[in-house]
Amino acid sequence: MKLRWSDRSTDDLVAIYAYIARKNPENAKRWVDKLRKRARTAAKSALIGRRVPELNQADIREVFVGQYRIVYRVEEDGISILTVFEGHQLLKLQ
Repeated sequence: MKLRWSDRSTDDLVAIYAYIARKNPENAKRWVDKLRKRARTAAKSALIGRRVPELNQADIREVFVGQYRIVYRVEEDGISILTVFEGHQLLKLQ
């Protein structure tokens, strides 16, 4: 199954890295690695994630890594990561 990252989700990873790296660059790298690994796992089994409660659409799902939400769209040949953000924030896909 294919794994695609939207421009937004790539920007999200960069922002997450930059935020954590201000205090601990090694920890920032570990977090981004964990997020990427979890996305790869979701791509192998797209329905593993739950439906995003704010949207309740069968093709929009999410998985968690610690406090981070990885929101993705299920597609015929894999998934597309739409956004990655801290779970206490509201989902904004626009």
